[in-house]
Amino acid sequence: MYRPRIAVPEIDQDMTNYVRAIFAAGMEPVLISIQREQVRKKYQKEYLDYSEFKAENYDGLLIPGGGDINPKRYGKENLGSQWIMDDLDQLQLDVLDAFVRREKPVLGICRGHQLINVYFGGTLIQDLPTAARHAHGIGEPDRAHESRCESSSWTAMLYGREFVHNSAHHQAVDCLGEDLVIDGRCPQDGVPEEMHHTKLPVYSVQWHPERMCLAYSRPDTVNGLPVLQFFCRLCGEDPVAVRNAGCANVLRDRMGL
Repeated sequence: MYRPRIAVPEIDQDMTNYVRAIFAAGMEPVLISIQREQVRKKYQKEYLDYSEFKAENYDGLLIPGGGDINPKRYGKENLGSQWIMDDLDQLQLDVLDAFVRREKPVLGICRGHQLINVYFGGTLIQDLPTAARHAHGIGEPDRAHESRCESSSWTAMLYGREFVHNSAHHQAVDCLGEDLVIDGRCPQDGVPEEMHHTKLPVYSVQWHPERMCLAYSRPDTVNGLPVLQFFCRLCGEDPVAVRNAGCANVLRDRMGL
């Protein structure tokens, strides 16, 4: 079976959960970094230096979670953004641009969800008034809350219109980027939880599916693996056909994974 090759750009972060979940969903992860400790010391065999990166060698892009995006990227002063890494912003925006220009599939997770919005010209809420509902303290597990989706959305096809997922963020999508559509929101405060692009195979979630599957499956949330399996189909088949067919034929036992 062919495994779609997935580029995952990041710097100085433990990517074990992502690597395991991406592989379990049927894909081959390749971590793209710059000349930092991962590449120099080859901490993980999946790392490739960005200088050797070519988007045409990959079937899809996954942008993982992480620290906050520099608000200068969306024309704002810092009003609560934390853990900013300008080189990570640049790396991920460069790689995202390469995939968008080639109209290749993209999946954003948490920070990745926000980065996609910024790339397409949107802005972010830098520190949610309701952050206590969405963010966890140091050493605490992810929060969990409900998402309410549009009936025709890709996430509704996976999980139904209402479902519970994890949550670990204090920022959120504010003004939407060009051609982006919100697929679901937190019903308590309206925070956008799922999103897609209307003209490109670009999808995103504000939550962490890689921390809701395999060894990290939770009894109080849905299983996160279907999101990655959906992305696998998107990367291995015609994106329009997958979108039109929905997920019924992709994930027959979605909750039993």
